[in-house]
Amino acid sequence: MANGKNSKNNKKINKIFEFKLNLTPKNIFLWLIVLFLVFSVFLSFRESSRLFPEKPLSTVISDVKKGEVKKIEVMDSKLLVTYRDDKTYSTHKESQDTIYKVLSDSGVDPKDVEIDIKDTAGGAVWINILSNVLPLVLMVGFFLFLIRQARGAQDSLFSFGQSRAKLFSKDTPKVLFADVAGVDEAKKELEEVVDFLKNSQKYKLLGARTPKGVLLVGPSGTGKTLLARAVAGEARVPFFSMAGSEFMEMLVGVGASRVRDLFNTAKKNSPSIIFIDEIDAIGRVRSVGVMGGHDEREQTLNQILVEMDGFTQNENVIVIAATNRGDLLDPALLRPGRFDRRVVLDLPDMEGRKDILKIHAKGKPIESKIDWDKVAKRTVGFSGADLENMLNEAAIQAARNNRKAIEMVDVEEAATKVKLGPEKKRLQTDLDRKMTAYHEAGHAIVTHELPHMDPVHRISIVSRGMALGFTLIPPEKDRLHETKSHLIEQVASMLGGRAAEQTVFGEMTSGAANDIDKATSVARAMVIEFGMSDLGPINFGPTIDVTEWGGKWMNEQHISPEMQSKIDSQVKKIIDEGYKVAVETLRKFRKELDRVAEALVKRETLEGEDFEKLMGHPKRALAVVKTSK
Repeated sequence: MANGKNSKNNKKINKIFEFKLNLTPKNIFLWLIVLFLVFSVFLSFRESSRLFPEKPLSTVISDVKKGEVKKIEVMDSKLLVTYRDDKTYSTHKESQDTIYKVLSDSGVDPKDVEIDIKDTAGGAVWINILSNVLPLVLMVGFFLFLIRQARGAQDSLFSFGQSRAKLFSKDTPKVLFADVAGVDEAKKELEEVVDFLKNSQKYKLLGARTPKGVLLVGPSGTGKTLLARAVAGEARVPFFSMAGSEFMEMLVGVGASRVRDLFNTAKKNSPSIIFIDEIDAIGRVRSVGVMGGHDEREQTLNQILVEMDGFTQNENVIVIAATNRGDLLDPALLRPGRFDRRVVLDLPDMEGRKDILKIHAKGKPIESKIDWDKVAKRTVGFSGADLENMLNEAAIQAARNNRKAIEMVDVEEAATKVKLGPEKKRLQTDLDRKMTAYHEAGHAIVTHELPHMDPVHRISIVSRGMALGFTLIPPEKDRLHETKSHLIEQVASMLGGRAAEQTVFGEMTSGAANDIDKATSVARAMVIEFGMSDLGPINFGPTIDVTEWGGKWMNEQHISPEMQSKIDSQVKKIIDEGYKVAVETLRKFRKELDRVAEALVKRETLEGEDFEKLMGHPKRALAVVKTSK
């Protein structure tokens, strides 16, 4: 035990006295500055430290004549005079003459006193050099230091044109295809790309060439970057990752230079993969105005086009790019030969959500009673990022409540929090609570009685986000088509809150503003995009075509005022029809409306099963689905 303690103490002592001299160019420069400063301070204070009282030169000469002066030390124009009583005084000779001539001209024999001439020329030279050169050196060093701090250690003053791509090495934590779910089609496409790189000879024997580019397009959170990381983990080839915005710089030509440097580096390490995230930052449609072609972004895009499929063939470098705005990309970038494959990533379906939930549930203590099928149905419209965030919030919720495992109640609360925001305990008057209860009850009852609508999942008057209450109506299954009947009932359901306020209180509140906005958006889409109005199957949108002309954004109207008036009339007709259905439904079920509102005031939150019990009958089912031959 004693030997062990002694060895530990020796290690501590060695660490204390350990000194390592890191002779990097930066450290050498700093040490030189420090030495210059110390030397200049030493020279400047060496003489100033010898402070003596001063006497006029005439008095000194008079004392020399009297024989009271023992020694005179000469340092340029400064004289140190030592008297026979060992007192020392300082004086200055203003003329350029030597001390011998000064004494002789004053009638004094220089031999009557000891004269010691000090050589200070060397020190003066150094002081002059330091006083002239050191400020310049310090100024240049200071600006270089600021530039390096602002640009980062890797990007010095002479490396603007170098690529900032990150190389994924073997030591980088890997994400594999097994860690990706919910995007099976996209995963297969990228698995083929990895196989091309690993077994290229198999495809060359059949005359197939390696795809030069794969474009990943999809909404935010669907797993585009995660798929790219999985490719980096599976490929076992150099993988260079860079964001589109990193190509751009305030200096002209830097973006194109970085593109060239990136592709040259990738070619030297071929076969390799280049991943460009958010490529829409540099790949937007080029302008057609007078000033087109001189923009820095367009020069960068032109260089990418040349590198991907220019005069020099490039077969061993694959480019993977990701964007959620594929409609903004330049057609020349999307053509075969550059991006041969365009992979669209959608929001995951129910099976995909189950797989994603199981992946993110790994490593978390989950209660065995949790029904993942029910959670997958509950989370229709969630992206992969939303699901990961939901389970993380559920774990935080369970820890806050001192549970040892995540329970279904935690998952439910987390799903609501991700969709609507956290609970807010706002101070509301009794009248406000009553109005909110009738508003949400109106949404729920109209939804419950309309056959094309999904069942009500939860009603609450607890404030979340900007809403004073909410009614959750998640789809029972993933819906790929929207019918006119369902959309009209959606409008009626959205206006159920306003209809309840009008029916019960004979008054309107601002609480329906968001409902009205959503209902108007649905009605306008029915008329403009879906052709579900009396105007016929005509697409009128978008009403505003935004194009870039000469670097300026111009708006061009494509619809005549007369047709716009007709569109507005059709939108109003759909809104009026939906509102009429909502009012009639609530008048018919007025007793149930009062019953549900009273329960909400008392309990604040009602689950779907409790709501059906208060209604007294199950949800009205769709009896017959009409089909046309």
